[in-house]
Amino acid sequence: MVNIVTKDINIKNEVFTLTNQRAVFWKSEEALILSDLHIGKTAHFRKNGIALSHKIMERDLDKLSALIDHFHPEKMIVVGDLLHAGNNSDVEKFCNWRSHYPKLELYLIEGNHDRISASLEKKLCLNNKTNQLNLHDFIFIHDFDNTQSHFQITGHIHPGVILNSTVSNLRMPCFVLTSNQLLLPAFSEFTGLDTKNTPKNGKFFMFTHSEIYEIG
Repeated sequence: MVNIVTKDINIKNEVFTLTNQRAVFWKSEEALILSDLHIGKTAHFRKNGIALSHKIMERDLDKLSALIDHFHPEKMIVVGDLLHAGNNSDVEKFCNWRSHYPKLELYLIEGNHDRISASLEKKLCLNNKTNQLNLHDFIFIHDFDNTQSHFQITGHIHPGVILNSTVSNLRMPCFVLTSNQLLLPAFSEFTGLDTKNTPKNGKFFMFTHSEIYEIG
């Protein structure tokens, strides 16, 4: 059972709904926004002799289905790294999942892992593939670009925070909001966390199964 917790934030007079399931919903655009699915990562590891469960990807897709059922988006914007290592057996599973949502438009902002041939692009049923997507006053781009003046919605670094306690230090995924950037957590749980290269002077939105907490 996927438990969806939400928290609204205001960016440039637009409401974006953060979720504890590593995605954002933009109501005025009816868009579900996420980053770094890394589809095919587990199959890539299995191909190289490292045994990993198929359940990892299945949980990610179950989470996506729950978000779609909850928000009923018209489009899904993936801010880079939809794939991890080109075409493999996990891509087949994703395409089968995708076939259940024929009316959902899929926009991909290409990330450093997205090596997509013309035939693979068709197979994935992408409605749009680009290095950068401009919608209203927002730029969707995989990695933050210092030359841009518009507000950027990005992914790439898999942001996390460290919570210190007397028992242990917990590393948790998070969203990061600054004056010119919303940095998304990696959607897939099978990713690392970067706690050192997150934007400075930002607000951190850490989440658990049942809560979203604002830090800073």
